[in-house]
Amino acid sequence: MSNFFIRIFSALVYAMLFISAILFSAETYIGLLVIFASVCIWELSKIIKLKSVIPYILIALAAYISVQKLGFKYNPFLLAINLVGSFILIYLLISSKPIIINTFSRKNFLQFIYLLLPFYFLMNLPFVNNTYHPNIIIYIMLIIWTNDSFAFLVGKSFGKRKLFEKVSPKKTVEGFIGGLLFSVIAGLIIGYYSGILSILDWGIIAIIVAIFGSLGDLVESKLKRQAKVKDSGTIMPGHGGLLDRLDSLFFLAPFVYLYLHYIV
Repeated sequence: MSNFFIRIFSALVYAMLFISAILFSAETYIGLLVIFASVCIWELSKIIKLKSVIPYILIALAAYISVQKLGFKYNPFLLAINLVGSFILIYLLISSKPIIINTFSRKNFLQFIYLLLPFYFLMNLPFVNNTYHPNIIIYIMLIIWTNDSFAFLVGKSFGKRKLFEKVSPKKTVEGFIGGLLFSVIAGLIIGYYSGILSILDWGIIAIIVAIFGSLGDLVESKLKRQAKVKDSGTIMPGHGGLLDRLDSLFFLAPFVYLYLHYIV
């Protein structure tokens, strides 16, 4: 089987598993995210050479809090930590400064702000007014896929200027703009037909998804480049690791959570 068909089959299995868990119930959605997060923790731990059970304990605690709805009064504090940590990683990406993770505590802290908190807010993202809205996650995934697809197509056809050549040589400014524009179009269509939130809200969410999803992908590329590895793992044939597949989704989660839960 050619690599192209392997990639397609692997992506379809991933998409079917994820969408089925999202639609079945809130518990299956959170349960699958715990599995995904655990795999991502394992992959990132290999990249940064961390041996610790702390991240796994914390992700289990995050899942328990999400299911029991015990953590909502602390969410503003946790969200502030997550957003500050994300902007620090974005600053290190833009400034071309290294992400210093040379101690046990720094490696655990990176796991905390880069994976654990984003996955926690991804778990809680579709709960609006304590009601589970699975379509919110599905629509966000559609926008991500639209952004990735058109960033690739536009970049391949018209890309000339590199976006962050030292981190990801194939990404271009033209590809980023193309992905952003088509993401907004997808968001406006979702807003028109979905009946969930307004057209304007989905347009803004699409902008957030396209920008911070792309930055999440670049931050992961920077971590891999520092570690001199090509992929985070081999769990998804033709794609690499699960971290490679989910880096956009969990990185953008706190930003969309902020908009949905505190601005709308």
